[in-house]
Amino acid sequence: MTGLIDVGGGMRDIYGAGVMDCFLDNGISFDVCIGVSAGSANIASFLAKQKGRNYRFFAQYASRKEYMGFYEFIKNGSYINLDYIYSYLSNSDSEDPLDFDMMTQSDSEFIIVATDGNTGGAKYFYKKDLLRDDFWLFKASCAMPVVCRPYERDGVCYFDGGLADPIPVEKAFELGCDKIVVIIPRPPAQKSSEPVRLMRPFLKNYPAIIKDIENRPAIYNGKLKALYDYVNDGKLILISPDSDKGLNMVTRDKTKLDAYYKKGYGDALRKLDLIIKAIPQN
Repeated sequence: MTGLIDVGGGMRDIYGAGVMDCFLDNGISFDVCIGVSAGSANIASFLAKQKGRNYRFFAQYASRKEYMGFYEFIKNGSYINLDYIYSYLSNSDSEDPLDFDMMTQSDSEFIIVATDGNTGGAKYFYKKDLLRDDFWLFKASCAMPVVCRPYERDGVCYFDGGLADPIPVEKAFELGCDKIVVIIPRPPAQKSSEPVRLMRPFLKNYPAIIKDIENRPAIYNGKLKALYDYVNDGKLILISPDSDKGLNMVTRDKTKLDAYYKKGYGDALRKLDLIIKAIPQN
């Protein structure tokens, strides 16, 4: 079985959008697709075969005040308005609807990673858990601490999936994959300690999430080491840029975003022969 993982990264993941559009242009598919944070939304459009849709969400709609910014933070308590992105823009009667039928009828399994705010552990949701015009799983997976309010469902508050399982390679192997492509939309460097003290006032009701943030460098660095071991063993192909071109998680500069999308497309194209050789297509 073959796997695709997009680890997300806020607006940087327009890089992943470029990678997946390259895959669509070249008929590349996978048995299992795992999305973390923005990576989950990227994969949804990929499975729906909606080339260009992810690009629009990053490079065009992000300039709107309703999408993200201090206007939204003051109005709704979230710098990024996940309801605007994954409801107002994405529902079947919206401006840019996700093709729900095409996505759910895909032969690929689809897993979305979120972090349980009570336990701090990873929660893995499957394609069967997705609901038409109720894309709460994408909101849960994308709810970055402080930047977004946690997303509540059935009494559980969820945070960004990257807190609990930033690079879910082990999950892909557990599901039976033996060849995996991983998209990391920034140079995959070791992480150092994050300024947790600045986040504590915003997360005082979520001690497990504070602990996740404190442990994140060790968890991420361990997963990064394992990832490179899998690359060396021929089990994994990594697609990642050599520079983030000055982008961060909330960049809205269209020129920079355009260039990063093209970088993702080009990097995927350069590895296409390797991917086809390792992951034969039907």
